[in-house]
Amino acid sequence: MPQVQAASFLTLHYRLSGPDGSDIVNTFADQPATLSLGSGQLAPAIEAHLIGMEEGTRQRFELPAGAAFGDRNPDMVQRVKFSLLRQFGDPHEQYSVGDVVQFPTPDGRGSFAAVLREVGPSDEDWGLFDFNHPLAGQPVSFEVQLIGVL
Repeated sequence: MPQVQAASFLTLHYRLSGPDGSDIVNTFADQPATLSLGSGQLAPAIEAHLIGMEEGTRQRFELPAGAAFGDRNPDMVQRVKFSLLRQFGDPHEQYSVGDVVQFPTPDGRGSFAAVLREVGPSDEDWGLFDFNHPLAGQPVSFEVQLIGVL
């Protein structure tokens, strides 16, 4: 049976669940996923668990807090002026606590997301955004069924 290598192309079903056991991603009830290891589609700690697994294997493993998506970094929680967001995005957008907001990368080629955690007082024009991965500092469970390994 073929085994997963560092640059393998995989067809698999997988389930990623957070600390409360709820599914974040679950392909078992739908089409399997296809991905290339090492391309950034899965966290490196998850990929490391897949290396050496044989095609046809079904396995579940637990990753401790911070192992899959890193530790929470308090420096990644920052105030951003809404006037700046209106300048680079929709000038009429309304923001609410809990919204996931896309920010452009400095080169303008991509984007990254942050969660709005707090809105400043009405006489101020800022929001407190959390740029940490939502699962940073959290334990996660990963279940996988390897369908094909190329």
